[in-house]
Amino acid sequence: MQVTRRTLFESGTVQIGLFAAQPVSDACGELERQGSNVVVLPVSGLFSKHDAPGRHVIGTPSHAVLIAANTPYRISFPGAIGDRALILRFGDARAPDELDGQGGTETTASHGLLPANAMMLRNLLWRRLQRAETTDEFEIEALGLDLLTMSLTSMRTGEIALRLSARVRRMRALERVKEAVAVAPTNKWSVAKLAMVANLSPFHLSHVFRPMVGTSIYDYVLRERLAHTLDAVLDGGDDLTAIALDAGFASHSHFTARFRRFFGCTPTALRRVAVAGHVSELRKITTARRS
Repeated sequence: MQVTRRTLFESGTVQIGLFAAQPVSDACGELERQGSNVVVLPVSGLFSKHDAPGRHVIGTPSHAVLIAANTPYRISFPGAIGDRALILRFGDARAPDELDGQGGTETTASHGLLPANAMMLRNLLWRRLQRAETTDEFEIEALGLDLLTMSLTSMRTGEIALRLSARVRRMRALERVKEAVAVAPTNKWSVAKLAMVANLSPFHLSHVFRPMVGTSIYDYVLRERLAHTLDAVLDGGDDLTAIALDAGFASHSHFTARFRRFFGCTPTALRRVAVAGHVSELRKITTARRS
């Protein structure tokens, strides 16, 4: 497997890095530990973090995944698609409340569904740092900490009152659904098809999905498709109609309407901000709409 790791920015409070993997299989990797707390924010692709036998969480461009310091885990890449991610590395002193009890146990969250503004900030920050388009270290540090706070806050999802064994079974079923959508977000999904993946009835899947994941089944698939378009939109190389069709949208107008509704701006407007090269615009666009 080809792996790239690179530090893009470092201060006394947060380190921002790049991680990219090109796997040759979807087999689980060797046991790993991190010396500090890490939040992984995939920009494209997907990975799976396994922290106990039979238990894993999926990381996609819709998610933030926490890897707590000195906690053993393994990584796999479903479908051998690979992954590119922004890495936020920080110490225990940064966010003690958010980290309390989040070491990856069955009863607490080690991953969360990112809000739209956090997705945009992640991709815009990734672009700026890779291209060295800013020298204002204070602003980059502030934006990195904003993104870290959004990511950790997203992990505070509501809990369903369940016996531990029942909760673990449901979480496994929902992670199978999330993995299937991440591998093929443009498929013509239906509740029935996803229920088969989860080995649940359509009614049961619909009943447990929103309270445990934080959004409806339909909106989850839609946000996965939109999250996968961010990189292409910001790259500026592809026609927006081609991006829309590749992502499974019926037309340019359908894509633009869904994009605006979710992110609060059109693909064209976001591309214009990225091309302008002003990091100060990041805070305006990512704080204009909280979702």
